[in-house]
Amino acid sequence: MMIQTPNIETPIIQRPRPFVHLHCHSHYSLLDGASSINKLVQRTVDHGMNALAITDHGNLHGALEFYKKAKAAGINPIIGYEAYITSGSRFARGSEARDQTYHLTLLCKNQTGFKNLIRLASAASLEGFYFKPRIDKELLERYNEGLICLSGCVSSELNQRLLSGKSGGTEDYLRSAGEVAGWFHKLFGNRYFIEIMNNGVEIQRIALEGSVDLANHLGLPLIATSDCHYVDAEDADVQDVMLCINTGHIRMDTKRMKMDGNQYFLRTPQEMYAKFPGLEDAVARSQEIADTVELDLELGKRHFPVFKLAATTSPEQKLRELCYQGLNERYADDESMRPNGELAEVVVQRLERELSVINKLGFANYFLICWDFVDHARRVGIPATARGSGVGAIVCYALYLSHVCPIKYGLLFERFLDENRLEAPDIDIDFCQERRGDVIRYVKEKYGDENVAQIGTFNTLAARAAIKDVGRALNFPLFRVNQITSLVPTRPGITLKGAMEEVEELRELYKNDPEVREIVDYAKKLEGLARNIGTHAAAVVIGDKPLIEYVPLGRVSGKEDVITQ
Repeated sequence: MMIQTPNIETPIIQRPRPFVHLHCHSHYSLLDGASSINKLVQRTVDHGMNALAITDHGNLHGALEFYKKAKAAGINPIIGYEAYITSGSRFARGSEARDQTYHLTLLCKNQTGFKNLIRLASAASLEGFYFKPRIDKELLERYNEGLICLSGCVSSELNQRLLSGKSGGTEDYLRSAGEVAGWFHKLFGNRYFIEIMNNGVEIQRIALEGSVDLANHLGLPLIATSDCHYVDAEDADVQDVMLCINTGHIRMDTKRMKMDGNQYFLRTPQEMYAKFPGLEDAVARSQEIADTVELDLELGKRHFPVFKLAATTSPEQKLRELCYQGLNERYADDESMRPNGELAEVVVQRLERELSVINKLGFANYFLICWDFVDHARRVGIPATARGSGVGAIVCYALYLSHVCPIKYGLLFERFLDENRLEAPDIDIDFCQERRGDVIRYVKEKYGDENVAQIGTFNTLAARAAIKDVGRALNFPLFRVNQITSLVPTRPGITLKGAMEEVEELRELYKNDPEVREIVDYAKKLEGLARNIGTHAAAVVIGDKPLIEYVPLGRVSGKEDVITQ
């Protein structure tokens, strides 16, 4: 008997047309971008794209988080930066200097490019800050290797030349814009591209026409981007509310700053091709550019400074010497711990066991560095004490980092440091707030000013703060905003979702009052996004080389302290 096999048609799986977003703002474009890193990366995966760039305004705050999360999702991370570039000097000030600031898109092609982008972003903040962190062409001439340059959005120097020339009805607008493009092309060579956008805005259409003419005139390649400020099309209103929070205006103010149009979302490849009919090569070129990017950051390697010792003394020897000296002082009047003038066996065994682990993991130098600045504080009368798991180490007690005997109180060293965990020790030391700056100055003098910085942090829109900010932006009566806010529990870490589940009165207000529902819905979408930059209350980073070799640096507006970005 013959068995007839059914004719099964193999489905044809259509792969997305090649496209990669090379101009995207995360929420680290503070109070301008409304996209979390998680959501950007996930939607990139959903759209079938294999790479993504972030290009936040004037900073690299999100670079490391983006790199890790993109890698984990199988996405090739392209770390970028929408620079503010002045046509003059970054050191210039005054109204003319402010008028000469434009936008420029820079992308890392490799490790060299990443290091150069760190240099540019740091110099922009530390040297060029004037309303915005600015670079200039002199910096680009020094630090362009390994970078890909896109000519920028409508606020770029190139597009401003094109737009001013067209609006004036002049015939030589291509010559004027060509001077700008020519300079960048000479510097970047085949790493320079004319950037075009189409977010449904008239000014972009005019710039696009001029850019196409210019690219044809000069023989330069076009690249299509989307100037993404939020992930999904329906997030346009959320981003608009965020802009109101940023500028301090209410949403109904018709004269306030706002985005033109509502199409600055993370489009699918198909949507991008539909937006650029006849310019499909410019869309596909994004994939070609992404395929040239190969960035492998060296993460997890420690760059501790070296505590200088005499050539005949090792860090391990010095640490042991200091520990025995300190414990003999600590237990001088404690017969149980120092009988007959000798340290008790229980003390010696505990100390030797801890030193064995510390030395095996290579952290003797780390403890000497901590001992040194605490010793300085003791000598000049600055109160200091360790807290956290470090208090469980008798080594910390011996070095006067902590002031609690771990043997007497049964504290475990293994909670602090374990040879089965390759984590660096974490000793939190509190100094007197009034003289904390004196200790930081000492560390800078010892290890070099360029090797020391405070750590930058981000204040995020927490649940209660998000409600208050949204309420102000929507011009809701203060008593109504306070009513909603008062229903959100005050404990740390509470989310609006959690508050809604927990507080029945809030659920009922949300269900029955459209105004409350509007505020809460916006607040839920903004919750957790970065609001502004701050300085960590305690953390200081010290490196073996100038920190600019490893991390971008900056300042909090209005302050002189250097912080990490």
